[in-house]
Amino acid sequence: MKLIFDRGTLILYEAPNDAGHLPGVIWDPRIHAWRAPACYYTVLSQELSKRCAGFRDEVRPRLVDPPSIACPDLRPYQAAAVASWEFSGKRGIIALPTGSGKTRVAIAAIARMGARTLCLVPTRALMAQWVKNLSDTTPGPIGEYGDGRRVEQPMTVATFASALRNMETLGNRFDLLVIDEVHHFGTGTGDEILEMCMAPARLGLSATPPEDEVRRSRLDMLVGPEVYRASVEELAGRYLASFELITISVGLTPSERRAYDAEMSVFRPVCRAFFESAPGASWSDFVASAGRSDSGRRALAAWRRSRTIVRYNAEKRRIVNELLLRHHESRILTFAADNDTAYSVAREHLIQPITCDIGKKERAKALQRFSNGELRILVSARVLNEGIDVPAADIAIIAGGSQGSREYVQRVGRVLRPSEGKKAIVYDLVTRDTFEVRRADEHRRALAAH
Repeated sequence: MKLIFDRGTLILYEAPNDAGHLPGVIWDPRIHAWRAPACYYTVLSQELSKRCAGFRDEVRPRLVDPPSIACPDLRPYQAAAVASWEFSGKRGIIALPTGSGKTRVAIAAIARMGARTLCLVPTRALMAQWVKNLSDTTPGPIGEYGDGRRVEQPMTVATFASALRNMETLGNRFDLLVIDEVHHFGTGTGDEILEMCMAPARLGLSATPPEDEVRRSRLDMLVGPEVYRASVEELAGRYLASFELITISVGLTPSERRAYDAEMSVFRPVCRAFFESAPGASWSDFVASAGRSDSGRRALAAWRRSRTIVRYNAEKRRIVNELLLRHHESRILTFAADNDTAYSVAREHLIQPITCDIGKKERAKALQRFSNGELRILVSARVLNEGIDVPAADIAIIAGGSQGSREYVQRVGRVLRPSEGKKAIVYDLVTRDTFEVRRADEHRRALAAH
């Protein structure tokens, strides 16, 4: 019998009758053969080699080997992370804070393994960073899939979106799969990217791996378990910049308070009644349920309006102004709740916004000007949360809008890139007697854990 690769899957021809008991294998009546996702390649090839004397493995084509690259110097925790991954069978997730050198860890793993490697990244900006970092250490050209390019090399970087479109042909051409920001997977959406790749070795990188048991179990299967973790607290002051977290309690004006309380009086009874009747339900369950009734839709609308009142209220506006003036010689990242708020801050203080509406070239130019000191302040809703290096920043003002603890940890990490004598400050603006108080407590616990 033989095993071949077919558009992101494996086909078992002339398989034994009990092949259906093998992991991931199902019968495909269209071709009268057994089929499995490509990610099951290792376990299937090993099992079939044991069972069938005449087994032929035709999954891998003959390809050019990658050039050898030198392993970069590593800090002790980075070396420990690579060793833990290797000891775990070269499968697993490494959790390190933003700014601690996750890419360097990955390059070390790539160098030590010496295999054809596909690196997956969520954005085009991250793809450009990975290509540059790999180019600095690799003698050969780096392949790119994304931003209009489709060039394969023994060392290739692809955006998630481009990988999804092309994994039918790329899925059997690499032996190591590196997934940056791996927390994007495990929800079912986009997981087929990892399912369609046969690479036996897999390395996931994240500052904030998911805590949800279902998602963790899914990532265990697709990538491997968490094999190493270091938190901000462990690394700050030595390998990351020392930082001070200052929470500023913000009040609402009388008119804002009346408006907020009115909206919450519509929202709270509906929300409370739902969770009392379904104690194990999630927020997504509530939203889905609320959308099916007039009272639920009114509650959701009131909830959204309450967020609008809080996200950049009058006192937040005043405090942001004071902080920008106080730190007039620092490099400041200001995080807003949404694009509208980011543009409001930009207009009020004549500063550069970085949003999803800003084109790639303009964004790159703004970040370069920020790095060399021409620009002192940037304001963003979410674009700066993940995957963009801004090592010059030493002040973060979180005016609101983090979607959850993961986003909060990423925002703090933007100012933790170390440099000589650097002491970062993070200002977290929290509106009293609103949902922001509970969220702030959750964020601080997550920061301690990560």
